[in-house]
Amino acid sequence: MMHLAWRQFRSQAAVGTVGLVLVAIVAAITGPHLVHLYDTTVAACSAHGDCSSASTAFLGNDSTLRTWLGILVVVVPGIIGLFWGAPLVARELEAGTHRLVWTQSITRTRWLAVKFAVICLASMIVAGVLSLLVTWWASPLDRTKASVFSTFDQRDIVPIGYAAFALALGVTAGLLIRRTVPAMAATLVVFVATLLAVAHWVRPHLISPMSRVFGLNQTTAGFGSANGAPFTLLPNSPSLPNGWIYSAQLVDKAGHALSPTYVASACPTLIAGAQATAGSGPTSGHVSRVPTPAGVDAELQACFAKVGARFHEVVAYQPGSRYWALQWYELTIYLGAALILVGISAWWVRHRLT
Repeated sequence: MMHLAWRQFRSQAAVGTVGLVLVAIVAAITGPHLVHLYDTTVAACSAHGDCSSASTAFLGNDSTLRTWLGILVVVVPGIIGLFWGAPLVARELEAGTHRLVWTQSITRTRWLAVKFAVICLASMIVAGVLSLLVTWWASPLDRTKASVFSTFDQRDIVPIGYAAFALALGVTAGLLIRRTVPAMAATLVVFVATLLAVAHWVRPHLISPMSRVFGLNQTTAGFGSANGAPFTLLPNSPSLPNGWIYSAQLVDKAGHALSPTYVASACPTLIAGAQATAGSGPTSGHVSRVPTPAGVDAELQACFAKVGARFHEVVAYQPGSRYWALQWYELTIYLGAALILVGISAWWVRHRLT
C-alpha cells in the first residue's frame, strides 16, 4: 500500500520539489545582496547617527519580491489542500478504484491512513522548507522593520500547521462530497474562512495582552477629528519595536476616556483655531488630523499640559518576546484541527463509505 500511495503521488511530489528549488534559487541569488546591504547600511547606521533614513532606504529594496514571497507562503498550503487533499480520495470515489484496493486484503482504515500519511508528511515538508527559505531571505528586512507580528502567518512554523490542516480539510471534503471539483471549491472556501477567523478572533485572545502607560504629550497623542466628531486629542501608536498593538486609549485614572467636551473646556483657543483652519469643520467618515494652527503652538503645549495632568495613554499590546509562544499555540490549533478532521474521515470510511 505504501508503494502504491507513493506511485500515485509522484507527479505532485515532483511539482513540489521543482517549486522549492525555484524559490531556493531566487533566495540564493537575492538573499546575500540583502544581507550585504543590511550590514553596510542599517547595521552601521548608529555610527552615522541617521538610522531612520538608512532603515527607510533599506526597506525599499526588493519590496515586490518580499510581498510575493510572503503571499506564496500562505497560498501554498491552500494549493496543497485543493490539488493534493481534495482529489486524494474524491478521485478514487468517482472512478470506483477504491473497491479494487479493498479486495486486496487492505482494510479501509489502512487504505486511508497510508494515503494520508504519505501526502501529509510531504505537505508539511514543502510548507516548512518554503517558510524556512522565506524567513531566512527576509530576516534582514524583518530585523529592520522590527514588526514581527505583521508577517506572523508568513514566517517560521505556523505555515506547517496551515498545510496539515488544508490537506486534512481537502481529504474530508472529498470523502463527504465524493466529487473532486466541488470538494476543491469547498476546501478553498473553508480554508480561507478559517485563516481569517483565527487571525481576527482567535489569535488575539490566545494570550492576554500586556498594558503600558505613557504620559500625554505630542509624541503619544495628536490633534484632530475622528469620524466627524469634534476636534480633540487622539492617541498615537507608540513606538514598541516588534510589539503587536491591540489598542491605544487616552483615559484618566478611573479608566474613563478623554471626551471632546473636556478638551474643548480645557483648550478653547486651540479648538477655535483648529475649526478656523479646517474651514467648514471636520470631515466625516475618517480621521482628520490637522496641522497646528498658526500662532497657537504655545496653546497646544498648554493644552497637553492641562489635559495631561489628568489623562494618560494606555496601550494594550503583545511584546515581541511572546512571538514564539503564539507561533506554537497557533501551530497546535491547526494540527489539532487536522487530527479531528482525520478522525472524522476515518470514521466515515469505516462506517459510511460504500
